[in-house]
Amino acid sequence: MIISHKYKFIFIKTLKTGGTSLEVFLSQCCGDEDIVTPIQPHVKPHRERNHKGFWNPVPEIIEKRGHGLNETWRDLFGRNRFYNHIPARIIRARVSSHIWNSYFKFCVDRNPWDKTLSHYHMLNKWAKGRLSLDDYLAKGVFALNYPLYADSEGELIVDRVIKYESLNEELAQLFEKLNIPFSGELGVRAKSGYRTDRRPYQEVFSEEQRKKVEEVFAKEMALLGYQF
Repeated sequence: MIISHKYKFIFIKTLKTGGTSLEVFLSQCCGDEDIVTPIQPHVKPHRERNHKGFWNPVPEIIEKRGHGLNETWRDLFGRNRFYNHIPARIIRARVSSHIWNSYFKFCVDRNPWDKTLSHYHMLNKWAKGRLSLDDYLAKGVFALNYPLYADSEGELIVDRVIKYESLNEELAQLFEKLNIPFSGELGVRAKSGYRTDRRPYQEVFSEEQRKKVEEVFAKEMALLGYQF
């Protein structure tokens, strides 16, 4: 997650969307006063800064309506004001209304079937190749991103959701708007070595598997218009 006072943007990091590569790139552009959260494990030349500190928890308590308050108190007492995959609605509660309303808020998301395969291959790598796709789908742990960029009612609260499939083209447009220097490529490919089967996702999923992903990601499909 990045809040840039230099360029006046907020970047919300999502799952399996090239977020680490984008974060590494942006961290090199940001100023010394900007907020850049840590990456674990660290990826050079990323440089974290200014993410710790205290804040007024009352707006967050109101926003959460009694749910997840243990996390709020844990973050507050640990001075963990901002962290890697922090939801936009929590950022909104932890920054001033001026920053939230005037800074450009963006994130990246991805076709849910392609994203699911990417997530599966990462977890299968961690499991040393012992995790089948059916077992992965049965576990119910998915790279569901819309809670990171929507409010508690499921409505978008960011200014733009960039599509992973056209990442460089859309970033070029956005960075021109924000006056961020960009050559057309990020120049970083972090966490990209997990997936060895490069077949199109349409050739991988069975009909039953396809429907499972469609069911899980129905909200993201409705918000972003993705189809199989």
